[in-house]
Amino acid sequence: MIILKTPQEIEFLRQSNRIVADVLVTLRDLIQPGITTKELDQTAEDLILNNGAVPAFKGYMGYPAALCASVNEEVIHGIPGPRRVKTGDIVSLDLGVKLNGYYGDATITVPVGKVNKETEKLLRVTEMALYEAIKMARVGNRLYDISYAIQSLAESNGFSVVRDFVGHGIGRDLHEEPQIPNLGRPGHGPRLKKGMVLAIEPMVNQGGWQIKVLPDKWTVVTADGKLSAHFEHTIAITDAEPEILSLPSPVEEHQKS
Repeated sequence: MIILKTPQEIEFLRQSNRIVADVLVTLRDLIQPGITTKELDQTAEDLILNNGAVPAFKGYMGYPAALCASVNEEVIHGIPGPRRVKTGDIVSLDLGVKLNGYYGDATITVPVGKVNKETEKLLRVTEMALYEAIKMARVGNRLYDISYAIQSLAESNGFSVVRDFVGHGIGRDLHEEPQIPNLGRPGHGPRLKKGMVLAIEPMVNQGGWQIKVLPDKWTVVTADGKLSAHFEHTIAITDAEPEILSLPSPVEEHQKS
């Protein structure tokens, strides 16, 4: 687990995470009916390399792509390929980069065209759960205060949280301690300390929490075939409010809005 000690470390993490966020903004605006997940992956890799970084996921434990593109009932680790998305789909875009020896990681879930009200609610609640969890990432709180914020919001809206995959620490390695489950008892877990860097990532299912892994040994889907949404930010714990590192640069966000 990384504990930030120098201004240079935090700046390196800001830079890597800003690349992730800016690439996700571009991918978000490319999504339209008919685009393939492979085309999204190729764009992501090109943009990462053009920014002087390297894709963090490609080759990680044998993963074959720069981007995880998970459609509809796919929860995480969807391998990009020839699948063309269509109106009414949702696509989770999970992206990581490495720059100057430090990692960035973030996820958004994007609707393709117009989606129904239940799907809109799933996306809205999952993103809200992320920001409620970030509010709990303060010095002196407990790790599972973050987890409970996700669980309570999701379940109070009739959804379930994925239990078999978790958020994580991040810094000089893509996955570091501590693990951050999406459910837990408030007031429990390790104390949060200034300088901790966490990738908080609610994975929320429209139906039950159970999942299964497809024969490709990567793609995780809901066991009941219902939709799943995924949002993630990398944050640093400070003396005051947590700093969200994986926000797009103001120019990029303005141009893409």
